[in-house]
Amino acid sequence: MLATMRRLALVLGCGALFAALSWAQTGAIEGDVIGEDGQPLQGALIRIERVDIKGNYRVKTNKKGHYFHAGLPLGTYNVHVEVDGQIRDAVRGVRVGLGDPVAVNFNLAEVRRRQEALQAAAQAGQLSEEQMRGLSKEQREALEKQMRERSEAMRRNKALNDAFNAGMAAKTAGQWDAAVENFQKAAEIDASQHVVWANLAESYMSLADTKRGPEQEAAMAKSLEAWEKVVSMMPNEAAYHNNYGLALAKGKKFEQATAALEKAAAIDPAGAGRYYYNLGAVLVNTGHLEEAGQAFKKAIDADPNYAPAQYQYGIYLVSKATTTPEGQVVPPPGTIEAFQKYLQLEPNGPFAESAKGMLQTLQSTVQTQYVNPEAEKKTKKR
Repeated sequence: MLATMRRLALVLGCGALFAALSWAQTGAIEGDVIGEDGQPLQGALIRIERVDIKGNYRVKTNKKGHYFHAGLPLGTYNVHVEVDGQIRDAVRGVRVGLGDPVAVNFNLAEVRRRQEALQAAAQAGQLSEEQMRGLSKEQREALEKQMRERSEAMRRNKALNDAFNAGMAAKTAGQWDAAVENFQKAAEIDASQHVVWANLAESYMSLADTKRGPEQEAAMAKSLEAWEKVVSMMPNEAAYHNNYGLALAKGKKFEQATAALEKAAAIDPAGAGRYYYNLGAVLVNTGHLEEAGQAFKKAIDADPNYAPAQYQYGIYLVSKATTTPEGQVVPPPGTIEAFQKYLQLEPNGPFAESAKGMLQTLQSTVQTQYVNPEAEKKTKKR
């Protein structure tokens, strides 16, 4: 019995010794995490990954931003801090040995300041060797890629600006071939610039005005193609739909032109009178008087106070006037009212004298056909 107890004591003693030896072969890591706001960060995930032998350990920070992980086998570790599923910082090659816990702290506010400084330096192309040495391989590769892309973007931007400015200079000088060439070059450099496409469209249409036959048709088709790109890029820009509509009207695509102008009016109801007036003006210049009259009527329906539309609608109505067998000119209803409304809105406007002349002619025509009853009485007395 005594021998049995001795053996049991020996076994228990050895077990305790082995347990103590096993505990003595582990270490610990602890530290504090400061958030981007400079305050202790609670709930940050600390990922501890063993380098020499596969092993992964995790722990979260408490409300004071502190973490502690014991029982780590002796060895080398990489320690990462993860926030919202993203690795925000890391310390590599941490040696865990016997004795006190190894302190690994993270200051995300400082990390953010470093990153902003790196971004600024990268954009300026002025990264120092010291800054580069402080980066991991992955960070260095990502930053070098960003710098290459930035350099390429700057090169492209310079080429884009040069081509665009050359196009604008040619456009101002009325050199439409050169304008088209340079705006086309700018569009090839960056096809996402709606301003480039709009100027290309306008230049093609102006070029078409200098051509005849197939060359004119080809330039006009190119203009419409460019305008289609513009309105697809900027579908809520009324001015672009207006210009597209005018281009369509010049191309004798009247139904499409009306649809484009109606789109502009729907986007910008306050400008509807002007949009329909512009359509009417283009139609007049291309000899389509009936369609022009309809456009001017839509303009004054949308905005009765748009003076130029009142005048042009009056002119259109005059063209529809008839003559009686007695030689009396009979204007359609609304003709005199249109000229009167124009003079009311713009008494000194560019069409004021013409409107006055029209009214004088129309009203005198009516007066010459008018029989004054008093005059008849005086005639009978004689």
